[in-house]
Amino acid sequence: MRVIKTTAARTCAICERTLLQGEHALRFSPDGHRFVDVCPLCPDIALDYGWVREGVSVSPTLQQLPRRRRQKSLWQTLLGAREERVEPVVSEPTLRRLGDEEMALVEAAELFNQTQFRRTVAGVAKALGEPRVSIVPLSGVNSEMVLTFAWEISWYQYRVSPEAPQPVRVAERGQDIADLALSYQEWNATATEDGRVVPSIERL
Repeated sequence: MRVIKTTAARTCAICERTLLQGEHALRFSPDGHRFVDVCPLCPDIALDYGWVREGVSVSPTLQQLPRRRRQKSLWQTLLGAREERVEPVVSEPTLRRLGDEEMALVEAAELFNQTQFRRTVAGVAKALGEPRVSIVPLSGVNSEMVLTFAWEISWYQYRVSPEAPQPVRVAERGQDIADLALSYQEWNATATEDGRVVPSIERL
C-alpha cells in the first residue's frame, strides 16, 4: 500500500490568506492559551489587537492592564482603515457618464479597496505576480458582486454586498484556475501593487 503524505493548508488568522508552501509564519496567542498562525504581513496588526507573540512572556499583572492603543501601522493606514481616504478608482467626470452596470463595478471596487483583504492580494502578488481580476454580478434580485483574483496556481473570491453589515467577505479559494466557472473569468479589472482594484472602464 502506497502512503501519500499530505500537508494541511494553513491560513493567516488576521487576513485569512492561505500560506504558501515553505512560507514562514509567526505564532501569536489571542487569548493566552492557544496559538494561531500570522503571515509576515500582519504581525503589527496582531500586536494592535493585543495578541502575544510566541516566546514572549507576559506577567499576569501586565495581562490584566488595559492595553494602550498603538498608533496605526503603515499597513493599517494604507490598507485597513475605513476612515483613511482611499484614492477613487475613477475620476468625477468619468463617474458622471457611467451607466448602472459600470457604477456597480466601481462601487464593488471601492468597497473592496477599503478592506484589509487588499493586503492578501498584494501579498500573494509579490510571490506569484500580477493577478487576473474580474468583477461580476451574481444572478438574482440582490446587488451582490463577486471579485475574483486568479493566478495559475491560486485564486481567491470575495462577495461584495453594499447593504450588508459586513460589505466584503471571503467567498471561496482554490488552487487551480481551471476550477473557476467561466462566468468568473471575464477579466474586466486590474490590481495595483498594493492590492487596490481598478475596473477597466474607459476614462475621459
